[in-house]
Amino acid sequence: MTEALERAVVPPVSDADPFAPETLLDPEPLHRALRETGPVVYLSRYDVYALARYEQVHAALVDWQRFESGAGVGLSDFRREKPWRPPSVLLEADPPRHDAPRRVLREILAPPALRRLRERWHLVAEELVDQVLAESAEFDGFTMLAEAFPLRAFPDAVGLGPQGREKLLPYGTMAFNAFGPRNELVAADAHRVAELSAWVNARCDRDALSEDGFGARIWEAADRGDLTHEQAPLVVRSLLTAGVDTTVHGLAACLYAFATHPEEWQRLCERPELARVAFDEAVRWQSPVQTFFRTAATDVAVAGTIVPKDAKILMFLGAANRDPARWTDPDRFDLTRDPSGHVGFGMGIHQCVGQHVARLEAEALLTALVRRVDRFELTGTPRRHPNNTLRSWTSLPLRVQPVA
Repeated sequence: MTEALERAVVPPVSDADPFAPETLLDPEPLHRALRETGPVVYLSRYDVYALARYEQVHAALVDWQRFESGAGVGLSDFRREKPWRPPSVLLEADPPRHDAPRRVLREILAPPALRRLRERWHLVAEELVDQVLAESAEFDGFTMLAEAFPLRAFPDAVGLGPQGREKLLPYGTMAFNAFGPRNELVAADAHRVAELSAWVNARCDRDALSEDGFGARIWEAADRGDLTHEQAPLVVRSLLTAGVDTTVHGLAACLYAFATHPEEWQRLCERPELARVAFDEAVRWQSPVQTFFRTAATDVAVAGTIVPKDAKILMFLGAANRDPARWTDPDRFDLTRDPSGHVGFGMGIHQCVGQHVARLEAEALLTALVRRVDRFELTGTPRRHPNNTLRSWTSLPLRVQPVA
């Protein structure tokens, strides 16, 4: 490695703050600047190495041996700083610790289980859309659809009771904020850390879960010895943490896309089988999860730059998903595109194990809307909710023209 160090490219340095409020609300200008600056950019403000081009982000995601997750997928290093909650046994663990939980979840969320959910979720989506449209043709698409549907469908599938589900989104907001620096967003959540953590942790206990949901099957896997009983509640918590927020904001991205690209809504109405493609394209286009960190397990060469051992690497998933070197006309939402290579769900062994669940939720909601809505339009300016990791929303004012 000494010879490699001698030949190493010194990366360009930037004092940009990817966690500044204005950047969180409008990240594309920084993303373009980072992609144009180079394959690796050193962010001096946080002492991290930034990857914003698709090629390098994808390569880091699939190389878990050199770009490890076990030290934390946020800015903090778990080896030096104790996290505010037990680390995720999926997202913040590397093999072999990562293997058993992922294997169990992959079996539980396999296609046969999702096929059993499909009919039920389509009915739930139709009931919700009928209820919303019966009240008014103008409504907040974020709260009434994008947020409401996953909070009905997914916790049911996990086996969560009906009380308190509204706490899942603030808990997720808090968890995703914590991946960034300890800024004002993290401080704003501090007063609820104990309350929300205690509530979510209690929901992961065996006795709190119904006997027919994903949660019960996780505990059954522990009984068989596929997991430890200490891991079981952490796996349930991983489902509840990652399985709601990203889907909610992905569905909001779909609604925003169709309100601003009416020709693509007509395309979907003509070809409803494109519902899952539409969701993936919206995830690529808006990237609900904007960033994740890795830690260099050794001195590692990235496009000629040597990233030193133990350095934090900030991967800009949103920037990679709009990299013109990978995507034609990347800033456009386009249902004729094949978005399957996007990194919005990660890649490699840490790729989101619940992504097919999210696609099924999107298929159910979009299919129900296709049957009932001829056109979407915005009635006001959508409002974003700044988050250190998520591209999230608080309001999406819509008017719909019902199908005649």
